Amino acid sequence: MSLWNHRTFVLHPDHTDLREWMEQLPEIFAEEAGELIHDGRNQLRKISHGGTVYVVKAYRRPHFINRMVYGLLRPSKAKRAYDNAIALEQIGIGTPAPVGYMNLRRGLLFDRSYLVTLASTCPYRYEDLFSLDLPFADEVLRAIGRLTACLHEHGLAHKDYGRGNILFGQRPDGSIQLELVDLNRMAHGPLDMKAGCKNFERLPATPRMHRLMAETYAAARGFDPEQCYRLMQAFRQTQPGKIDNKY
Repeated sequence: MSLWNHRTFVLHPDHTDLREWMEQLPEIFAEEAGELIHDGRNQLRKISHGGTVYVVKAYRRPHFINRMVYGLLRPSKAKRAYDNAIALEQIGIGTPAPVGYMNLRRGLLFDRSYLVTLASTCPYRYEDLFSLDLPFADEVLRAIGRLTACLHEHGLAHKDYGRGNILFGQRPDGSIQLELVDLNRMAHGPLDMKAGCKNFERLPATPRMHRLMAETYAAARGFDPEQCYRLMQAFRQTQPGKIDNKY
C-alpha cells in the first residue's frame, strides 16, 4: 500500500483470524458482495465469510473540510462506533458483536471508513411495534426503559436513539433481547431526569408506550414515574412524525 493510498484497520482480539479478509474489505464491498440491507447516507451489507455472517457498514466519504479533520484530528465514525460497542459490551448492553474497523486515507486526507460486526440475531426493530401484533410488546418497552436507564447511569446517551436503532427479539425462555446499533454518536457525561427523559424524544410512542417505558426507567434510576412520563410526552411533542394512536 502506497503512502498516497493508505489503509489501517483494527481487529477485535476474538477475530484476529480475519486479518487477510479485512485487508481486502474495500474491494469486497466494491464488488457488491453479499446482501445489501441498507442504502442511504451510508451502506450496509450482510456478507458471509468462513461460515459466519457479518454486517459491514461503509460510511460515506465526508466533504472536503471533514476529510482534513478526520485525517488529522478526529477519530473516524467507524472507530467511534467500534469503541462505543466495546464500551456497551463492558456494561452489559447488547449490541451486535464488534469485529473491527478500517480507515482509508489518500495522502493527508481521510477517505472513508468501514465497520464490521457480527450479524444480529434480533428479528425486529423498534418501529415494528407499530405494524406487528407481538404478544410480548409490553415487555419490550419495559426492557427498553431498563436498558436506557443502565446507559444513563453509566453516563452514556445514544444521540440517534430512533426507531431503527433498537433491535429486539424474544429468547426461548421468554426474556427480551435488545441490541443497539448505529453507535458512532454517543454522548458522555451525567444525565439527570430531564436530560434522561429527553433522550427518548426521537422514539415514536403512544401515551401507553411512554407510560411503560417511564415506569421501568424511573424505577431503575430512582425517579418519579409520573414526572418521567410527563417529560417523555412533552419532549416527544417537539419532534416531527409522531405516531400516537396505533398501539
